[in-house]
Parts: sequence; C-alpha cells; structure tokens
Amino acid sequence: MEAWITDWMNQFGYLGVFLLILAENIFPPIPSEVILTLGGYMTTMTSMTKLGIIIASTAGSVIGATILYGIGLLLDVERLEKIVGKYGKFLRLTIKDIHKADAWFDKYGVWAVFFGRLIPLVRSLISIPAGMSNMKFGLFLLFTTLGTLIWNTVLVSVGAAVGDNWDEIVGYMDIYSNIVYTIIAICGIAFLIWYFKKRD
Repeated sequence: MEAWITDWMNQFGYLGVFLLILAENIFPPIPSEVILTLGGYMTTMTSMTKLGIIIASTAGSVIGATILYGIGLLLDVERLEKIVGKYGKFLRLTIKDIHKADAWFDKYGVWAVFFGRLIPLVRSLISIPAGMSNMKFGLFLLFTTLGTLIWNTVLVSVGAAVGDNWDEIVGYMDIYSNIVYTIIAICGIAFLIWYFKKRD
C-alpha cells in the first residue's frame, strides 16, 4: 500500500495528497494516519514541503467533510421523524428521542465537531449529524478546519521528523485507533443496554 501511495504522491504531488485525503474522508479506503505520516516523510526526499502537504490535506479533509455535511442536510430531523414514525416501534425509537439528540447536538455540536476531527472513524462521521442538526455552516466549517488542521499538522510533522521510521508511527496510530474503536464499541453497547432498560 505504501508503494502505491508513494507513487501517487510522486506523480501528482499536492493534488495527489488532496485527492487521497478527500477520498479518505468520504470512503475511507486508506487511513489518514498512513497518508499524512508518509506525506511528512516524503518532504525529506522530494520538493514537497510540510506546509504544502498540510494545506493540501486540510483542503481535502474540509471538502470531504462538507460533502458529508450536505448528506446530513438531506437526512434532516423532519425526514428522521417520518422514518421513526413509520418504523420507530421496531427500532424502539420515538420522535422525542430524535428531538433529544438534536437538542444535544445544538448545544454541544461545535465541540463534538472539533474534537471529533481528532478521533479515528468519528473524524468523518461527525459531519453527518452536524448537517442533520442544521448546524450553522460557518461554525461547522470553522471548527472542522481547526480540528483538521491540528490533526494534519501533527501527523505530517511527525512523519517528517522520524523520516525512514515513519511506519513505526503508523503502528502506534493503529494501536490508538484500535483503542478508540474498542471504547466506541463499549460505549455503544453500554448505551444500548441503558436505553432498552430505561424503556422497559
């Protein structure tokens, strides 16, 4: 995989970085941790710069997030209400549950978007509920860009600093990602248990 990404970046430069990160945000075929740390490493052996890769990757991330935000707008609360009204009894959901979730996102959404951009898997998915809750696009764009910029800057800088050992960083990031996935799964199961017990 690394050889393919390297060839892509060598051939297309910053545009290649932009397209890879854009694709990673919408259809995550390759983790951004691999693309960004490898991109950082490539600044030590090509004419590409850290700043250039950070800008290209941030632009790709923000555009990808905006596309998912748009999808969220199409799945707005009113549409969810219709779905829940029709199938809610099978899912054990009520329209009131939808309103509670929407109210929570209205209150904490900007921080959910900001910190979500620093968490694997959540990084992309957080854009959809932001659109569904009709978060102000300016706020969404601001906090998405800030969170993305931090994530990209750290990984590109680390990749450039460790040079040939960039793949070791990817290994550590895999561990971090697996821990996050486990926590998300445990929290999801705990929430479902709590929710169904509350409903009984």
